[in-house]
Amino acid sequence: MADTVKVCTGNFGKRAQSIHTYRKLGGYSTVSSKLFDLSQFEVIDAVMRSGLRGRGGAGFPTGMKWSFVPRNTGKPVYIVVNADEGEPGTFKDHFLMKEDPHRLIEGLIIAAWALGARSAYIYVRGEFLPCIETLNKAISEAYGEKLLGENIGGTRFSFDIFVHRGAGAYICGEETALINSLEGSKGQPRLKPPFPAVSGAWASPTCVNNVETIMALPWIFENSPEAYAALGTPKAGGTKVFCVSGDVKKPGVYEARLGIPMMEMLESSEFAGGIDGDLKGVIPGGSSTPVLLPEEAAKATLDYEGLAALKTMFGSGAITPFNTTRDVVQILNTLGNFYSHESCGQCTPCREGVGYAKRVLNAIVNGNGRDGDLELLLSLADQYNGTTICPLAPALGMPVTAFITKYRRDFEEYIAKNPQRSSPRLNSNIRPGAFW
Repeated sequence: MADTVKVCTGNFGKRAQSIHTYRKLGGYSTVSSKLFDLSQFEVIDAVMRSGLRGRGGAGFPTGMKWSFVPRNTGKPVYIVVNADEGEPGTFKDHFLMKEDPHRLIEGLIIAAWALGARSAYIYVRGEFLPCIETLNKAISEAYGEKLLGENIGGTRFSFDIFVHRGAGAYICGEETALINSLEGSKGQPRLKPPFPAVSGAWASPTCVNNVETIMALPWIFENSPEAYAALGTPKAGGTKVFCVSGDVKKPGVYEARLGIPMMEMLESSEFAGGIDGDLKGVIPGGSSTPVLLPEEAAKATLDYEGLAALKTMFGSGAITPFNTTRDVVQILNTLGNFYSHESCGQCTPCREGVGYAKRVLNAIVNGNGRDGDLELLLSLADQYNGTTICPLAPALGMPVTAFITKYRRDFEEYIAKNPQRSSPRLNSNIRPGAFW
């Protein structure tokens, strides 16, 4: 895989934060030449032909998403970049923005031309202060070079970019909660329809895209949609930026072609450099994706369809392997605490049900597990599906189901330590802070 094309990470370590360095590396060439000779629909068609799919987790075809945005409604069109990145194990966008902010700006200019947008908002997780400072400096440089603002490149096209700091709420990674937060309201998801493409920010047509998705656009238009499509699989073009953490020798951010075998990503010296210890499992795409056993990881390819075939998800590309020294019950308990804490409280199955699951997991870890607790957890996880406005509750339900199903003996060993395990667990046993 040494010949992997670096679509989004090629400028890492090259001081591309400076606009002058970025231009020496070939940056803004699309904006300076061919972009404005294309119509909006030609740009959208090129993105469709590239096979680019959303890199934030959902994997929806980007060009198709753009095509849903209506024209001539009398309302402005907005672009919102989802740079909140709050899921445990996910950190690629942080590095992309910090290392190569001008690529994000160039990608936004391309997207704005395609959508007829006049304004874009980069919604960044508020804790990413160095990243935010880098972005603001790069945007200021772009204005200074007349790449943003009025009449870009001598055309009649005008475009502005604003950086908006979030307040550290995981729920604001969901696109409609993000839009509510951007507008100054409570960060809670909206019912859909209407979808943001029709009625998003300020009740206007809005396209929400991930950082990595937007940053792939300059390469596509510099090298052709067909060249990008050829880098990936038949159903998804291009490369993917992966963030690998956990029990590996070289944790970090790596870019590879879609479809690379998972174990090559984990064991190759070009990437994570090998498992530290004996592999016990792999979380393949962020904390909400179902865990894989070692024998499943050995068969997995890193693409949407390859992981779906193993009944898990590609997600954000956040890969977290763990070795046999790790306690899977503690891992799941940590996830339960996280998702319960991050629930916005709007939906009863999430507000109450995820908190209920957290308290059962806490009880098991603290030696107060009961017979029937695992069935209770599996039942709760099943009841999250399709009962909430957003996927936060199912985001805990999926790892609960996978961890208990695949590592049941580990959980049973915890429960077996409780001499009172055979007494039934009643609702009266459960209080907000503890079990009694």
